[in-house]
Amino acid sequence: MSEFINLTVGNVMDEHVCCAISDKKHQLGVEKKRDWLKDRISEGHVFRKLDANGKVFIEYAPLESAWVPVVGENYIYIYCLWVSGSYKEKGYGTQLLQYCIGDAKKQGKSGVCVISAGKKKTYLSDKKFMQKFGFEVADVLGEYELLALTFDGGALPHFADEAKKLGVQSSDLTVYYSPQCPYIQNCVLEIKNYCGNENIPVDFIEIDTLEKAKKVPGIFNNWAVFYKGKYVSVQLLNENLVKKLLGGG
Repeated sequence: MSEFINLTVGNVMDEHVCCAISDKKHQLGVEKKRDWLKDRISEGHVFRKLDANGKVFIEYAPLESAWVPVVGENYIYIYCLWVSGSYKEKGYGTQLLQYCIGDAKKQGKSGVCVISAGKKKTYLSDKKFMQKFGFEVADVLGEYELLALTFDGGALPHFADEAKKLGVQSSDLTVYYSPQCPYIQNCVLEIKNYCGNENIPVDFIEIDTLEKAKKVPGIFNNWAVFYKGKYVSVQLLNENLVKKLLGGG
């Protein structure tokens, strides 16, 4: 039976980080992810995964140090809970989430929160799954929802005021991104190449500090897309998706 392990400062440079486990084009992103994780672990960031060659993991952090435009006191924020392929339907997602909840209680936290949506969206946790464990809607921003499981009935977390703008001044394609996800570096490269070849203006805004992350003017879990001044989505973009977004695909 496979066991779970947590990444530490001692093993983060050697263990795989699940997402881009076998895709060579994402290796630059993997290394940036490792570096980012190494700096975050001392802040209480947890990356727990199945000790197997698969994409089975949960990633969470104290909300105060989580790189998301969500604010609150004494909560844990879940960035990602992912179980894929042949590992589905084996209870791994439940085990990972229960570990996170148990860890939050041991730390004396007030609860756990996560960004989701009324209708299931790629790259966000499934609302129906989270509701099975007692998560409820704590805040709503457009089609997105902040779900929270509270232990003490205290004040709930909420989206930051900046996030509620859901827009930027520029009408150009604008992408906010962080090094947290291994897929992001290749997405940035594809978008740059396509927009450069087509003479399409595009702005990339790297989120490289906690302060910047808390002030993103829209929903952000490591990636946020704006176009014509309006917030579009958290979905990672490749060349084909950019074409579709811009009306050329």
